[in-house]
Amino acid sequence: MFIRYGYEITLSCPQPTAMVCLLAVHPDRAFDMRSAESFFTNPNVPTSTYMDLYGNRCRRLVAPAGDLMMWGDATIEDSGQPDVKVPMAREVPPAELPDECLVYLLGSRYCETDLLSQTAWDLFGAIPPGWARVQAICDFVHGHISFDYMKARATRTAYEAFRERIGVCRDYAHLAVALCRCLNIPARYVNGHLGDIGVPVVDPMDFSAWIEVFLDGRWFTFDPRNNKPRIGRIVVARGRDAADVPLINSFGPHVLKSFRVWTYEVPAATTA
Repeated sequence: MFIRYGYEITLSCPQPTAMVCLLAVHPDRAFDMRSAESFFTNPNVPTSTYMDLYGNRCRRLVAPAGDLMMWGDATIEDSGQPDVKVPMAREVPPAELPDECLVYLLGSRYCETDLLSQTAWDLFGAIPPGWARVQAICDFVHGHISFDYMKARATRTAYEAFRERIGVCRDYAHLAVALCRCLNIPARYVNGHLGDIGVPVVDPMDFSAWIEVFLDGRWFTFDPRNNKPRIGRIVVARGRDAADVPLINSFGPHVLKSFRVWTYEVPAATTA
């Protein structure tokens, strides 16, 4: 299957403002690209890219005073298969984890393991370790938080989401990540594109957040917001939590004036 994805974002800045944007598809999907990822701005401004500590592709630019529109678009090939489920996948003891996984056991800006540790063990300590325990965490988070765009808050943490029981996809992801880490299961935050392929259209198109959990020697996708396997995830960035992977990090004030995202299946003939 082929998926076209992209975005159009317009910001307004009161003065020239440096920015770092994480909007490009993750490099691990480079071989799946079927049309080059287009990017332009209006007005045209110089940009450069670099790789961050987590392997994400970042774009640097200086937005001028006034409005700046950023536009990106590409087509990617996808297996068309839903997220993999491996119910027999085992937890890896901390002493046997690869070095690069250890950072994903630690508390972070939005995932307060110190505040949630006892809760995690009380709720999930008796569940057999492995896939079943992670799925139990996602089931709990999915049922515990009520989704509400109108009550989104950029500063809400995992512990606050647990207490308030409301949020958006990033809050579901933060709480699930934190609870996994409390149980010594490496978990990381992911954002990217997730369209409506294979499911009814229920929400306006947006960037989405989900999690990846390290079991049995590899990373697996879990989605506490939707809590069911989905087709066509396109990873943009991974990190400890949302603080590591903001879509736009501006070093000065800006106002979001418009925001449009698209993700949909296209025929192969349109990818040439």
